[in-house]
Amino acid sequence: MSAYRTLGLLFTCLTAVGCERAPSFDILGSYFPAWLVCLTTALLLTVLARLLLLRLKIEVALPIVVYPSLLACLAFAQWLLFLR
Repeated sequence: MSAYRTLGLLFTCLTAVGCERAPSFDILGSYFPAWLVCLTTALLLTVLARLLLLRLKIEVALPIVVYPSLLACLAFAQWLLFLR
């Protein structure tokens, strides 16, 4: 029983290591999670990319796949560049 208790305590300690600090931004006195800020700016950049593609008359083959993928790539890139 003691070995299981030790193993459980070790597992709990290892999973709680990542909870030390949540990355957040202070926007007008309120703290927002960093992933929410990255997602919002990625959404705006995706809309701008869509408008640019429409202006250049470039047609996207599968927009239901391309635009969410572009949104995810932009959000992940922002996270890696600014919050690494």
